[in-house]
Amino acid sequence: MAVVALSPQARADAIDVLADGRELDVLVIGGGVVGTGAALDAATRGLTTGLLEARDFASGTSSRSSKLIHGGLRYLEMLDFRLVHEALQERGLLLQRLAPHLVKPVPFLYPLQHRWWERFYAGAGVALYDGMAVSSGLGAGLPIHRHLTRRGAMRLVPSLKKSALVGALQYYDAQVDDARHTMELARTAASYGALVANRVKVTGFLRQGERVTGVQAKDLESGREFEVRAKQVVNATGVWTDDTQAMVGERGQYHVRASKGIHLVVPKDRIQSSTGMILRTEKSVLFIIPWGRHWLIGTTDTDWHLDKAHPAATSKDIEYLLDHVNAVLTTPLTREDVEGVYAGLRPLLAGESESTSKLSREHVVAHAAPGLVVVAGGKYTTYRVMAKDAIDAAADALDGRVPRSVTKNIPLVGADGYQALWNQRHLIAQRSGLHVARIEHLLNRYGALVDEVLELVADDASLGEQLPGTQDYLKAEIVYAALAEGARHLDDILARRTRISIEAWDRGVGAAEAAARLVAPILGWDEATIEREVSFYTRRVQSERDSQDQPDDESADKVRLEAPDIVSPA
Repeated sequence: MAVVALSPQARADAIDVLADGRELDVLVIGGGVVGTGAALDAATRGLTTGLLEARDFASGTSSRSSKLIHGGLRYLEMLDFRLVHEALQERGLLLQRLAPHLVKPVPFLYPLQHRWWERFYAGAGVALYDGMAVSSGLGAGLPIHRHLTRRGAMRLVPSLKKSALVGALQYYDAQVDDARHTMELARTAASYGALVANRVKVTGFLRQGERVTGVQAKDLESGREFEVRAKQVVNATGVWTDDTQAMVGERGQYHVRASKGIHLVVPKDRIQSSTGMILRTEKSVLFIIPWGRHWLIGTTDTDWHLDKAHPAATSKDIEYLLDHVNAVLTTPLTREDVEGVYAGLRPLLAGESESTSKLSREHVVAHAAPGLVVVAGGKYTTYRVMAKDAIDAAADALDGRVPRSVTKNIPLVGADGYQALWNQRHLIAQRSGLHVARIEHLLNRYGALVDEVLELVADDASLGEQLPGTQDYLKAEIVYAALAEGARHLDDILARRTRISIEAWDRGVGAAEAAARLVAPILGWDEATIEREVSFYTRRVQSERDSQDQPDDESADKVRLEAPDIVSPA
């Protein structure tokens, strides 16, 4: 397989082929983790495949998660053993085979607050969790859990109040940069022949009688309208599932309900700890997750009925998280400690409960109409299974024998050779002239594709410099985002190809102009376009900051929407 760049030209070429009238086997709508996973699954079965995304890859739920790849320890308490077993298998695949450059082990401390019975109860659950991972055959590489005394726990987390625990358990899960992982799924699908295009909105469905035979689409960058014909269309639009179904006049037998979860980003030095933490709340659980120079703290779990593209965090949401974290910390966090805030929506299958925290994390796949498959629900970790099930359903309706899914054995671009390059990181640093810490950073973002980034530096030494306004990113990474990773706008680069928008104190405003000027020659921007991109990004950041001072969802939503998208799919 030759790795394909998601370049501006590749996007234009894909749109030309999609619009030329030939009939695809499968067209996937939605560029989140399930949609990109479905496109990869279809392409690697030998099916002619297209993928359309109205915004940017991972611009919805798939860039705003807790960044965890996990079995769902709390689902054991709900006796949902099948879901946990499935998720643990997928965790092992991602860690060991599919994306070892992006998915990494992370330890969690679970403070015990009751003597004897809680250690037995929680310990039995974690032991079962580890046992299920090992029995899957994919548990290797993660340490098993261990029991800790109060003193042992506080050595790991000096910031814990002594009164917050009587002892602890420590266990391991995994984490991922969700937006990069989703983008790399799209790029891997393209490398296996899928026709991939972001910023292309589906505006309607083509039908012959009851059968769906394709879609009407619009390139939001150029305004070009065209039709794409396909034997099977897969609706993988997450929280937009009901909206997409409404266009074809088929509601389906289930309803997708949006649950809002917010996360705070705080500097690493605000919490003294060598491990992540998981805390019980009155409704669910709360995670404190290591993230480079930062901690991610989340999440909330509340119904959301407003704008799906830009769910807004409120002052109440932020205080909720701070109150729960501060209950166990010796030095409380304040609003001034918060570097970044992001809000995302979980696509939950409605009907089982009034409480969003108890709604199903299972997924469903259905033929909503002849020629139209819908996949909905689920959780990030099990995206590959959801994608496989969706393409299985599409394959059943195709003429001829379609091979079974092979994505269990298809590494993402950048995965093959990553371990060898990691072992050679000191040699790579010497050859490139960059510090070994920079090489480690690049390897854990690009894997074996690091050579492509380093070639940019070799051709132009200035691209090996730090991007102004950031600590962790090189200018070359910004150029590469536009050149090979499908980034079309400044927001794509600062919020998803990098995580500058949540990691920098100014949310990336100070890096915006420098980044825009770096990608302008690649994306064909003139001076007016550069100014427009920077202006839209700055307005977006300000509206987000203002929305986070509002007391309720309605007020926050109204303030957030005062900053329009630079390319609006509405």
